Amino acid sequence: MDILTIIKRKLVTFDYLMFILVIGLSIFGIVMVGSATRVHMGASAAVFENQQLFVFSGAILLLLAAFIDYRFIARFYVVAYIANLALLLVVQEFGTVMVTTGVMRAVDVLDTGFSIQPSEFAKILMILFLSVLIERLGDKINNPLYLAAILALIALPVLLIVVMPSLSAATVVLSVSLSILFVGGLSFKYIIPTLVVMVPASYLFILDITREYSWLLERTPLQEYQVNRILPLIDPDSVSPELMRQTMQSIRAIGSGQLSGQGLNEGTLNQLNYVAHSHNDFIFSVIGEELGYIGAVSVLAVLFVVIIKCLYVSFRAQSMTGKLLASGVGFMIAFQTFVNVGVAIGILPNTGMVLPFISYGGSSMWVNMAAIGLVINVGMEQPKKQAFSLFD
Repeated sequence: MDILTIIKRKLVTFDYLMFILVIGLSIFGIVMVGSATRVHMGASAAVFENQQLFVFSGAILLLLAAFIDYRFIARFYVVAYIANLALLLVVQEFGTVMVTTGVMRAVDVLDTGFSIQPSEFAKILMILFLSVLIERLGDKINNPLYLAAILALIALPVLLIVVMPSLSAATVVLSVSLSILFVGGLSFKYIIPTLVVMVPASYLFILDITREYSWLLERTPLQEYQVNRILPLIDPDSVSPELMRQTMQSIRAIGSGQLSGQGLNEGTLNQLNYVAHSHNDFIFSVIGEELGYIGAVSVLAVLFVVIIKCLYVSFRAQSMTGKLLASGVGFMIAFQTFVNVGVAIGILPNTGMVLPFISYGGSSMWVNMAAIGLVINVGMEQPKKQAFSLFD
């Protein structure tokens, strides 16, 4: 069978609706990044232009991931894990120090001024690795020794990300990894005892962290700036107003948008630069202020459809690897969306979590695009469907 025939067959089952939704979100993100960086007011267009490049190159990665058989890609799952560790170790040695926090998360590629964030790539590489590993182990994942080995393999990259430090990325990798274990058939005899321990432990941590002299904080790897992000949510009366400023400005911006928003490029707080990091971590604040409740809910609705389609592909997948790949990607997008929006509206601690496909960033855009490409790839194994149907 020649390559042209294979491509034609794949085009029949290609999920055009998923592709359109993701590209649409990304183009919308370019517009909002332009507004957030005030390009229309004569500000530097570098970020705006970079985002266009990230979306274009990301779309190419999506198509490559969609048309190269995921079972072929899955053969390199061990290589993916080793590459993941290597990239994370490179950050420790050659990472670029962030001026605002003094931590290292990015690596300058060949001193070109162009940098990547290995912690972002860790998300998709761990999804790929665990999806194949769990299929190959099968029921053995509930054997205590095998389970301990899997958890150790998860813990290693998570710890490397924590020490960067990048607590938000570590949380994503850990949460997605555990979700894949759950979908892969992890027994409730492990899940229930873990919850029984973790729930009260989390409550005790919250109680302790609000004390003047926290016993736990002195014995955890949390940085001071990370603690300052958590405290305003747990005990707002105990912190200075300055620590609450970014979150409060975000809430004000979203609230000022009311039903239909102040208009594109017309958001008062955004245009006057009162919302910090509005082009990445707080892009949802710009959406809420300028497009209002209708615009914000519409964006979340599109993301919800993308997530549901990922889970539906997982449900219909013909292999366990495909099932775990699609569910892992769906959970990754859902988790990042929940945290990003939660931070913007003040119900979660301030973290460096992006809004998928919309926030500024090359590494995150490429990872999310490639991840959706893999989901589409898994979906191509399913029976022929209509090109623009929500489901089969």
